[in-house]
Amino acid sequence: MSLPPASLFNVPERTAEVAHAAFPKGNRYMQMRDTLGTVYTHAAFADLYSSLGQPAEVPWRLALVTIMQFAEHLTDRQAADAMRGRIDWKYALGLDLTDAGFDFSILSEFRARLLAGEAVERLLTQMLGLFVERGLLHARGTQRTDSTQIVAAVRDLNRLELVGETLHHTLNVLAQVDPDWVRAQVTAEWFLRYGQRFSDYRLPKGKHDRQQLAETIGQDGVHLLTQVYGAAAPAALRALPAVETLRQVWIQQYYQEGEVVRWRDAKNCPPASLLIASPYDLESRYSEKRGHHWRG
Repeated sequence: MSLPPASLFNVPERTAEVAHAAFPKGNRYMQMRDTLGTVYTHAAFADLYSSLGQPAEVPWRLALVTIMQFAEHLTDRQAADAMRGRIDWKYALGLDLTDAGFDFSILSEFRARLLAGEAVERLLTQMLGLFVERGLLHARGTQRTDSTQIVAAVRDLNRLELVGETLHHTLNVLAQVDPDWVRAQVTAEWFLRYGQRFSDYRLPKGKHDRQQLAETIGQDGVHLLTQVYGAAAPAALRALPAVETLRQVWIQQYYQEGEVVRWRDAKNCPPASLLIASPYDLESRYSEKRGHHWRG
């Protein structure tokens, strides 16, 4: 895709009017826009795009959405919905109130473009440069940090998301190694249940329904582990790190009574220092210090 025509960052007059009426004292995104102005320039990502093909979405806006999405721990779909429906987001992004936004998949495509162009640090370095320019940070000065608060580069998962995402991840890894074996172990329901990444956005809201889903996922995980460790399974599958991660997560989150798999009460789970928080980063742990919570 090619770089789109230059796009102004100015906030449309009607958007500004409605935003200030809705938030008389402003909010963090309006303050960000008013204080920092243009965070990312249109040309900052020009080297990541071709001179040919259909024009892409405006890259500075995608970059800013990525930052705002991270700040609120939103999925791509939730971020796209926020951009369509939230006045403060439209203000920060310089969008007209009637702007319909774009498909959520474009956000993952933008991140892939950053990775392919070895530009993953560009979002941070350009923002830090702007902070120095605005006097919020001092160049070459000593910045006070707390070295214990290192945030993991993984999305914060609740327990139900964790077990669902762990099984989803394990099935994907197994399917890449031996797809025929995986197809022989699962039912059609599994493709519906684990075909997409798990997100609290699409999980049931009721406590009973969540408990039922957690135990269904638990039974499915035990079934998969039983088959993987069975004598008929290829030995290479048992050596996969994802399989070991699934085994450890299931020990931490479930227990068995005979043939029945039970969801542990939160009080009976291991302490946070031992509890796996994400199948994608086994060193990530839940932490708390002086009332501040994070996974790092």
